[in-house]
Formats: sequence, C-alpha cells, structure tokens
Amino acid sequence: MAIPLKKKIEHLKRGDRILARAMKNIKLREHSWRSDHFKALVTAIVNQQLSGKAGATILGRFTALFDSRRFPKPADVLRMPSAKLRSAGLSKMKVSFLKDLSRRITDGSLDFRKIKTMADEEAIECLTAVKGIGRWTAEMFLMFSLNRDDVFSYGDLGLRKAMQKIYGLKKHPTPRQADKIASAWKPYRTLASRYLWASLEPVRKQSPANKKKS
Repeated sequence: MAIPLKKKIEHLKRGDRILARAMKNIKLREHSWRSDHFKALVTAIVNQQLSGKAGATILGRFTALFDSRRFPKPADVLRMPSAKLRSAGLSKMKVSFLKDLSRRITDGSLDFRKIKTMADEEAIECLTAVKGIGRWTAEMFLMFSLNRDDVFSYGDLGLRKAMQKIYGLKKHPTPRQADKIASAWKPYRTLASRYLWASLEPVRKQSPANKKKS
C-alpha cells in the first residue's frame, strides 16, 4: 500500500528538526516519474559531462536520426551505424555505451522487470554492469524511474552542498557524516533528497503587485 506524501513529510519532520526548519521555506515541486526506463538511461548517458542545453540538443538530434514520432527502441539503436550516431554529436565512447545498453536489453541480460523486484543494492549492481552507467546514474534511476523511497546518493554534488548549507558545516560532509545525517530520514531518504535539492534553488521573490496589503 502506497504511503501518502503527507505521512512521509511528517516522518521527516519528526526525525530531523534541522531539516524540518529548512522544509518550512521550501516549496517542493510536483514530480512525475519516468516510466520509459530505456529512455531514462539513454538520456542519462547522453547528458554526461554536458550542460542541460547541450545535452537536450544532442538528444534531440539522436532521436531525429530514427525518423519516428516515438523514442527509438534498443533494437533501433543496435541497427543504427555508429558513424550515424556520432553525427548527432555523440562521442565515440557514448556511442559504445548506448550500444552496450541496447545490446544488454535486447539479449535479456538487463531486464527491467527483474530489476523492479530487486533490492536497491542488487539493482544498482545490475545497472552499473552496463558500460557508462555509474553508481550515481543508477541511484538516480532508482529514485526517479523505479520510484524507490529510500535512496540517498552521496555522489551527488548538489546533495552534499545542500547538507553543508542546511546543517551549517564548514565544508562538504564526509561519507560518514552524510550517512549519519541521512539515517534520520529512513525510510524516506529519496523525499529528503528532493527537499535538499530544492533548497539550492533561488528563492522566488513575490512582485509588489502580488503582495497582500498589510
């Protein structure tokens, strides 16, 4: 049975007073889960070491290669010549990553139905066996494609920055410090992470015309 968001928020506030204070000033954005698992991993690989704009441009060119209104399937990527994939702006290495991902899905060595039934660490191990998919990418996949409740990614720079800011640390937390802080959020570390990311977003100031009269 799915736990209501309100219950998860209450749990975080009870377990961590410092986070609870920060949450008062944070408006969490609505989030839609990524149901197309292949597309989510392709997008993650394409975006590696690129700005959001550059990644989106190359992903658009990649999709356009297949002359279809739908996102390409693994078999489509395998059939596409590497040279043509590179013409979209993909590096030789990223092309090899996409081919490896597509091959594993096609031959069944990467089965999303099985991954859905795996424990978090087992799923991460399975995903990181794919070329180009590291632990951070796997953790983001668990959070935003598999909708796992209790994932925290120490490898995420934004989360470390947010911890430093919210908990008044002189520098980024060590893995041990981060684990100790995040332990108070279990079993909803994913939701807590979303609050941490949101805490780094610029505060939107209300325009004078929209302010209520005192």
